[in-house]
Amino acid sequence: MFQRKLLSASLLLALTTPVHAAESADVAKLRKEIEAMRASYESRIQALEKRLETAEARSPAPAVAVAPSATPAAVAEAPAPVAQAAPVAAAPQSSDSAFNPAISLILAGQYTYTKRDPANYAITGFPLPSDAEVGPGDRGFNLGESELGLSANIDHRFRGVANIALHGDNSLSVEEAYVQTMGLDHGLGLKVGRYLSGIGYLNETHAHTWDFVDAPLAYQAFVGGQYGDDGVQMRWLAPTDTYLEFGAELGRGRAYPGSDSGGNGAGGGAVYGHIGGDVGESHSWRAGLSYLQTKAKGLSWEADDLAGNSVSNAFTGDSRLWIADFVWKWAPMGNAMVQNFKLQGEYLRRTQKGDLAYDTAGVNSSDAYRSTQSGWYLQGIYQFMPQWRVGLRGEQLQHGTVDYGLNAANLAASNYDPARASLMLDYNPSEFSRIRLQFTRDLSREGLADSQAFIQYQMSLGAHGAHTY
Repeated sequence: MFQRKLLSASLLLALTTPVHAAESADVAKLRKEIEAMRASYESRIQALEKRLETAEARSPAPAVAVAPSATPAAVAEAPAPVAQAAPVAAAPQSSDSAFNPAISLILAGQYTYTKRDPANYAITGFPLPSDAEVGPGDRGFNLGESELGLSANIDHRFRGVANIALHGDNSLSVEEAYVQTMGLDHGLGLKVGRYLSGIGYLNETHAHTWDFVDAPLAYQAFVGGQYGDDGVQMRWLAPTDTYLEFGAELGRGRAYPGSDSGGNGAGGGAVYGHIGGDVGESHSWRAGLSYLQTKAKGLSWEADDLAGNSVSNAFTGDSRLWIADFVWKWAPMGNAMVQNFKLQGEYLRRTQKGDLAYDTAGVNSSDAYRSTQSGWYLQGIYQFMPQWRVGLRGEQLQHGTVDYGLNAANLAASNYDPARASLMLDYNPSEFSRIRLQFTRDLSREGLADSQAFIQYQMSLGAHGAHTY
């Protein structure tokens, strides 16, 4: 700082003094004095730096902070720290709120109109357990699914998170409750507890961050809406300029397409990888590939047999699901406040192999079962002005191949490919509130086309963490 002041003074003097062929004796003398002062300050600063290095080597105690307004002379007069036999630990600082978790509450509700009775909703050719979250939900006004979240750093190594789902039927469910490590070396991260799996793109995100009211048909058909598990998750972020992440999970396998067998071993596992990066200042992308394997034991399915009777069937076997996902985002010069666009799509392919017991309450005929089915969705979301977005989603399932074995005498495989198209418009007064209007043409049930309309609100209270990419 003092060197810069002296140089400025020298420059000012040079500019304000007339230039002659030969410098005057006074100017030369003044210049010599300035050079001498500069050399003096440099030597004093070097001496201070040596004293500081010596003091740090003698004692592990932290150096005394110096006020910004202190002069070099004052620093020179400060005594060196006294060496100690052992470092003295600083007293921990605490406050009344030091151990209080961050609390958030997502309030959600909607009005639903459907032409067809949603109580009879089904996806033709894709039997599902009764607890799967599929279909448009109840008609009329509904509270929807609100979410209570609590999170806090436990200490310098661990963080805890819990998300409790508040359902419209006055029931509660634990969506997530896990402990997560912080600051592990080499880009590693560990999560233990109940969590939403990292497979695919949409699965890991909470419902209030979705761009449409409901999950795509492929997610509903293959994982019952969203897949979560109790277990352990490990992730590794590569130290590269290009975003590169790998993850692996091992869990109980309690959720569809698996079932809780109650055994000692793991009932499900997943591996996945994600890669992404930027293209210029306005574009970014991410792609991923995931694999999920689960085991089912006596997983109950409701279906109509060839006689038109509704029967309960039970599947025991393995399920293997592949997911390929891709997301592309655009924002002018990286600024998404006014305009932005997101293109998002996923392709899912599932294979099931095992035994199927037909009509467990009656005939209870069991034989080999195998199926290979797939589905996809593609959606685009455009924010055309601040606070306003419009989106379009198209999706379809492929019936694939289904082999009932000897039970083909009672159960028939469908050749129908369910499909759906949705248009949405939402208004976001701020990052904490959203009001959405959605229209859907649903062709999930063969011969029963359905027109659906939704008005949804989502309001965020309290602290809420940033969303994923």
